[in-house]
Amino acid sequence: MINYKGYQNKKILVVGLAKSGVAASLLLHRLGAFVTVNDWKPLSENKDAQQLLDQGIKVICGSHPVELLDEGFEMIVKNPGIPYTNPLIKGAIAKGLPVITEVELAYQISEADIIGITGTNGKTTTTTLVHEMISKDQKKSYVAGNIGTVASEVAQIAHPGEAMVVELSSFQLMGIRQFAPAISIITNIYDAHLDYHASKQEYVEAKAAITKNQTENHYLIVNADQEELMDAVQHTRAKKVLFSTKRLMTEGISTDGEQIFMNGESVVRLKDIVLPGRHNLENIMAAIGAAKLYGVSNESIRAVLGEFAGVKHRTQFVREWNQIKFYNDSKATNILATQSALDAFKGPTVLLCGGLDRGNSFDELSASMSNVKAAVVFGETADKMAEAAKAGGVENIISVKDVKDAVHAAAESAESGDVVLLSPACASWDQYPTFEVRGDIFIDEVNKLK
Repeated sequence: MINYKGYQNKKILVVGLAKSGVAASLLLHRLGAFVTVNDWKPLSENKDAQQLLDQGIKVICGSHPVELLDEGFEMIVKNPGIPYTNPLIKGAIAKGLPVITEVELAYQISEADIIGITGTNGKTTTTTLVHEMISKDQKKSYVAGNIGTVASEVAQIAHPGEAMVVELSSFQLMGIRQFAPAISIITNIYDAHLDYHASKQEYVEAKAAITKNQTENHYLIVNADQEELMDAVQHTRAKKVLFSTKRLMTEGISTDGEQIFMNGESVVRLKDIVLPGRHNLENIMAAIGAAKLYGVSNESIRAVLGEFAGVKHRTQFVREWNQIKFYNDSKATNILATQSALDAFKGPTVLLCGGLDRGNSFDELSASMSNVKAAVVFGETADKMAEAAKAGGVENIISVKDVKDAVHAAAESAESGDVVLLSPACASWDQYPTFEVRGDIFIDEVNKLK
């Protein structure tokens, strides 16, 4: 950890706790800042705030009073989940105060090599693959960010010559000022989080921000099959490394349908890759690019791809029961992710879907339901999901209360040889605090089947 002096004796407000807020507060306190923490949850119900209070950090809980801005803070560290429309955040920006997210702190103190990964879909799989490939090559690697440990915590223990592989959301990337990973990846861009972002353009710009501070000494690995994405990063100063699942290229990462090549060199045969699904080919190519740039051998890359079957909550095989295979894809929080999951299975499928209603329709999902023999719908979008399934030709549509009931309804509808797939196409927040909790409930209920 670099002993960063930039925060000594500075008044800094941390808005919003959870893991990233707690980590940022403790780090800033350690770096000599005068830290005030503000969280909406009352102190009596707020274990995180109580922990910080015990450390001598000032805590204000129960609301986000705009009057806090009168106390002369020099910077705001915002929890990524708090929107920029929050009155306190809007007021800070109006005053010209820097508003950053915790990953900026991680960058400022890190001595390790940072590999940053973003995109609408595939971030977690790609992040995990890069980490596994580096680790297989006998190099020290840490997973950080949206998966694993908070980035600013990892940055305090990672050493020079080690890698921090950081999954980054658009929410986090909107709050960077100097953050510049040695290697960055943008897997893809689709409509998502438009309830948070003011527009699709703002969302795309937030994703492209991963490369805005990169220099000629850095690399950007980017999906060449998406014109919108290529336009968004056209002004990067980083060396661009393109990947394509649709055409064979002499430079970058691509495939002839039998092998994956990087700069004309064969890296791995497709038949030796365990991870299923066409959508995962993008993730695999991006991961290969980062691993090769980091000096990982083809042997280590092949070894990982020959055994890596997926990450938890992303098309995760859970169990076979009565010759029915159950898969947990709870991390599919948008339509495209669920379409990709459905495309990965060619046989009869019982789809479990539904969740937070963000106001969008699910018409696009209908065309991907040709193999869906039954749809079990739940949550705020249950009726919309039922309409999409009906439009897709699904005749057996079952409405249930939640994921727990959905498992049992699916088990009754499925037959030998079928797949039961939890792939909600929605965020979990109408019923569950995170998609992980939703997925874990699915796993528990599947494992209880007798």
